[in-house]
Amino acid sequence: MKINKLKLVFLFGIFTSFTSCSVQNNSVKATVPNKNATKPVKNISIPKDSVVINNKPVTTPPGEVFRTNLPEIKREFRGAWIASVANINWPSRNNLTVDQQKTEAINMLDMLKDNNFNAVIFQVRPSADALYTSNIEPWSYFLTGQTGAAPYPNYDPLQFWIDEAHKRGLELHVWLNPYRAHHTNGGSPNSLSMANKLSDIVVRLKNGMYWFDPADPKTQGHVSNVVKDIVKRYDIDAVHFDDYFYPYATYNKGADFPDNATWSAYVNSGGTLSRGDWRRDNVNKFVERIYKEIHAEKNYVRFGISPFGIWKPGYPEGVVGSSQYDELYADAKLWLNKGWVDYFSPQLYWPIESKGQPFEALLNWWKAENTLNRHLWPGLNTVEIKTSDRPTEIKNQIEISRQVLGKDAGEIHWSIAGLTKNANMLPTLKSGPYKEKALVPKTPWLKAVPLQTPTLFVNDNGSFAQTSWSTKNIADVFQWVLFTQYNGVWETEILTLDQLSKDIPKYKDGKTLNAIAIKAIDRLGNESDYMAKKVK
Repeated sequence: MKINKLKLVFLFGIFTSFTSCSVQNNSVKATVPNKNATKPVKNISIPKDSVVINNKPVTTPPGEVFRTNLPEIKREFRGAWIASVANINWPSRNNLTVDQQKTEAINMLDMLKDNNFNAVIFQVRPSADALYTSNIEPWSYFLTGQTGAAPYPNYDPLQFWIDEAHKRGLELHVWLNPYRAHHTNGGSPNSLSMANKLSDIVVRLKNGMYWFDPADPKTQGHVSNVVKDIVKRYDIDAVHFDDYFYPYATYNKGADFPDNATWSAYVNSGGTLSRGDWRRDNVNKFVERIYKEIHAEKNYVRFGISPFGIWKPGYPEGVVGSSQYDELYADAKLWLNKGWVDYFSPQLYWPIESKGQPFEALLNWWKAENTLNRHLWPGLNTVEIKTSDRPTEIKNQIEISRQVLGKDAGEIHWSIAGLTKNANMLPTLKSGPYKEKALVPKTPWLKAVPLQTPTLFVNDNGSFAQTSWSTKNIADVFQWVLFTQYNGVWETEILTLDQLSKDIPKYKDGKTLNAIAIKAIDRLGNESDYMAKKVK
């Protein structure tokens, strides 16, 4: 006997609605709607109380699934740098026990979560060493007090940070210094130090630091292997480089960078670039290579760079200060123009009223150079910006960034210590610009598999609506957004991945709960379609 397809789908819709009402929490796995369930259908007018199944509009009973206009979810990148070099932030000393290290990390992550941050930029490779399990480079001196010595009892700090950050709905970006081979605060280089193991591509600077020669192909290959290894083995959200490319001139007491061997080899092979252009070309090719290699391994892992805030003096007009182009041989403008980054965080560490380095003018200049519309999230000097009222200055810089950058706004605070050293900093931010939680902005140039629509279950539990949700492709989900409607007004709540249920009050502040909706959010901030249900 032939049954009309539309009738069959309609009956199936009633059946699933009925069964969803009898499910308690997550005890029954529900069938997830077809991923094409909400695509618009040509030449068909879809009623507001309809759901689309198999490209057919099916009217559902009152009080069940319905279509509506949900509010836009607030978005802003809110990150903080956590530096391990010289034990600046974490661990606070290089002789802490493992339990003390973990306690410090959890306290930092809880603080960020409680104050509505959404990202951590964690330094895992301060100077050709590792705060993670590596077969390429040794354990960091800053972790255990001895280069190459594993923590005892052994654990993987990076894995711990990833797990604990994601539990709290925070992204974890791994921060690496590509060219620094040994820091003066890292003790004397021992036999396991890369300054000795790769001495043929490392030079010693006059301030005692050791630096990889960026022009040597072995340097580029070594750092590339380090980056690929981390991206492949760890569930990170991004890779991050800071402003250390060729070293600052003061590191070599004003003397030129000692790269005579590679420069001579270049000239003898017929190279025609000037020495400055040759150095910049080395870094340019490396940045492009890293960007492509990261995405070849995992497309959703982003690549970010936080260059010195001034490209060259005079850009924009009136700006004075160091030139990263001429001193660090970093053509950061080119990287942004070419789109070799997914986000760019120029270190705008000066006050709004600075005459030689005005915050807003510099941010606008970088925005004008952002021709491919990558994320532009300035670095803010939360620790020591030169102003009498640091919290108000930082709050005002965030507000200016929002005005300049619009819906793609964001910022990174240097560093996490700046949030706690000043007693008024966190209260000023949380009562002001960070009053509500926010998702990170979407990254539309990185392709992602569309998320399936979550299935929503709502049961009457007296004074509460017992609510739960699920989806088949939960491995692709990073967060949830729960919508609740009271007296016709929607409210939004961002939830962590592990929260799959909630008892929602049917009456709140004299208002009545009308409806509930749920969305899934992926690693790139993309939203699934929603499922919404009316509450009787």
